[in-house]
Amino acid sequence: MPIQRWCALGMTLLLSGCGGIGGSADAVWGSHGRQPGNFVRPRAIAFNPTTREIVVIDFTGRIQVFDQDGTYLRGWSTPTIVLGRPSGVGIGLRGEILVADSHYNRVLIYSPDGSLLQEIVGKEGEGPGPFAYVSDVVQDETGAFYIAEFSDDRHSIRKYDSQGRYVTHWGGQGSEPGRFARPRGMCFGKDGLLYVADSCNHRIQAFDRQGRFVRAFGEEGSEPGKLRYPYDVVSGTNGDLYVVEFGNHRVQRFSPEGQPRGVFGGPGREPGLLHSPWGITVDGSGRVHVADTENHRIQRFRL
Repeated sequence: MPIQRWCALGMTLLLSGCGGIGGSADAVWGSHGRQPGNFVRPRAIAFNPTTREIVVIDFTGRIQVFDQDGTYLRGWSTPTIVLGRPSGVGIGLRGEILVADSHYNRVLIYSPDGSLLQEIVGKEGEGPGPFAYVSDVVQDETGAFYIAEFSDDRHSIRKYDSQGRYVTHWGGQGSEPGRFARPRGMCFGKDGLLYVADSCNHRIQAFDRQGRFVRAFGEEGSEPGKLRYPYDVVSGTNGDLYVVEFGNHRVQRFSPEGQPRGVFGGPGREPGLLHSPWGITVDGSGRVHVADTENHRIQRFRL
């Protein structure tokens, strides 16, 4: 997809001189390959609290499920990847696996064992119409879905009810509060707000359930508290937010209000270092798992 290649190229040019410190990974698993348990550029990861398992999507369109120590359990693939691969994954109320099938402009909903249960597609006459590139999807405690999308002229979050019916949308292209430049990963905080990784604006934005802007934090840079292409955000068990930065090859920890509370990672191939990470999740024990994309592995950090 042209916009994705353009953004990736722009980020590649900005990688030199990034800050960061080496973290201490207590587990590293996976290697480059197409066999079960291996990865080709893992790009989305989520912890399923219902099954207490880790779900990973990679560049081959595979959805692989692991225990929290990285033991492969099962896997399957999306229907096709001819046009491109999925780039986001969320977890539903009953442990369903929500897949942002990005280039097919839809959300696929699977049972934990891989049975396809439902498909959500944008339709003419519903808000802005058919979906653009779908980058992530999350579900709240009422069953409502929140879907991030972007294209050359559309950068928005859409809300659907539990039956997959359109409710509302918000956003638009731009750098003003409430607007986006390629929104990617999302999560709900302990405070009930929806946090969005506004990747090409180098910030995190927070909204209420109706799409009203609450606050934002971050600006482009490599110093602590600044961000460079944040691709995903997750809420920890203590309410802090963890942000994975594609451009700075690191993870930052923030308070929900945006106060920086630590940095780990940094560019490299050794355990504890990262190369263009896309995804992040926190398991039930509070451990952070990072999709270390260009190192073709998952790293787990105990903080």
